[in-house]
Amino acid sequence: MNKERSILPSVIETIGMTPLVELSRLTKHAGVPDGGRILAKLEYLNPGFSKKDRIAKQLIEDAEASGELAPGQTIVELTSGNTGTGLAIVCAVKGYPFVAVMSKGNSEERRRMMSSLGAEVVLVNQLKDSIPGQVSGGDLEQVELRTQQIVKQRNAFRADQFRLDGNFRAHFLHTGQEIIEQSQGNFEAFCDFVGSGGTFAGCAAAFKQHNSGIQCFVVEPQNAAVLSGTPGNDPRHRIQGGGYSKTELKSLNTKYIDGYLKVSDESAIKGARLLAKTEGIFAGFSSGANINAALELLNAQMKGKTIVIIINDCGLKYMSTDLWE
Repeated sequence: MNKERSILPSVIETIGMTPLVELSRLTKHAGVPDGGRILAKLEYLNPGFSKKDRIAKQLIEDAEASGELAPGQTIVELTSGNTGTGLAIVCAVKGYPFVAVMSKGNSEERRRMMSSLGAEVVLVNQLKDSIPGQVSGGDLEQVELRTQQIVKQRNAFRADQFRLDGNFRAHFLHTGQEIIEQSQGNFEAFCDFVGSGGTFAGCAAAFKQHNSGIQCFVVEPQNAAVLSGTPGNDPRHRIQGGGYSKTELKSLNTKYIDGYLKVSDESAIKGARLLAKTEGIFAGFSSGANINAALELLNAQMKGKTIVIIINDCGLKYMSTDLWE
């Protein structure tokens, strides 16, 4: 269905087919050597303003197809806000009650958006030594425990983004294939900030299937680079949605990983601000991390090449944070 020329039955059908845009002004401003290009997949243009709308749709549709999800059954999932927003949208349209479980350390805008979309939002207190706005691995463990309790209490279906195949499938079947089609496969590298791992894993698998020579890099917070095996990690960082010291990510297949890139909080903030000022693209922390990682590659081992990145979510979700001070 051509969603640009048709009357759609619901907002769910607007999920996906986001634009792929070349960031030529940003690379020029950053002094990237001649020939270096960044192609950005604008996932913040999904209805919930993030890439997580895709997995919300896939997780629920897969559960409906398998019979794991009964009509009218409550759906529960932990979230930093984006997956919860996507699930709130899909559940509102399909008629499922939805409970989002989130740390109080995540941004206020995300909580308000989920609540406005009809979700019941359960906030979990941070640990005593945690910093507001910086969700630690310990904080996430508390959210996980509360999520498990609610699932059991309400006999709910858990839309588990860390364990269910729908996370990988959403990006292998759709996001990755869209990028290949939009770019005609003309790119040499892909880098992505890893949270649950589904976007990186699904896209990387699609890219390697298309061309095994495409290099795929995991992006992590500098102080929480646990996936690369860096010792002594401090998970108290400001790049929301990842770096929570979760080494067991079901979606993440190491055979698709060609390297790891570490980005500091300050570099992620600088990248997001540069993206807004040069390209008019208003994004969040993790998108800024992807910008920084791509620029690092273009100034080193991928000089003169084309790199694909994901613009994960919208900067409006971070107005209460120091990203836009």
